[in-house]
Amino acid sequence: MIKVNDDQLPKNSIEAQGLLIKAIFNKFGRKSLSVIKDVCKIQGRALGLKITKKLPDNRLSTVAKAFSKSLDPKSVKVISISDEKFQIQGTKCPFCLENTSRELCEATMAIDHEYFRTAVDNHIELKIIKTLAAGDPYCDTIYELKK
Repeated sequence: MIKVNDDQLPKNSIEAQGLLIKAIFNKFGRKSLSVIKDVCKIQGRALGLKITKKLPDNRLSTVAKAFSKSLDPKSVKVISISDEKFQIQGTKCPFCLENTSRELCEATMAIDHEYFRTAVDNHIELKIIKTLAAGDPYCDTIYELKK
């Protein structure tokens, strides 16, 4: 059984999902990463299909602006938005994966990667420059359209 103090309880469904992801990773280790990534990709695809129905076009800039509206401006800063590149930096992981592992971050970020691949183009690349999960002081993430 997972034990958490009242002050550690998830504040929303994303934090609860992060708690589940960490519990699976802690119990099964690196061999769980492919399952975590596969499930996160499914979630990302579903979210990407959902957003495409609400937007006037599928340009990276349009999708990135819509995506940015769901981010907490107190912890995430938009560095750049264009039709070729979208970069953000964050000081809090929405999944609470701080100081876990880079690989766990990469598996979980399959949600956002697949979101952009689905909503924009399959040629979107995700670069995780820095990640709180690996102990970096902030996350630095770039989505780039490569053709």
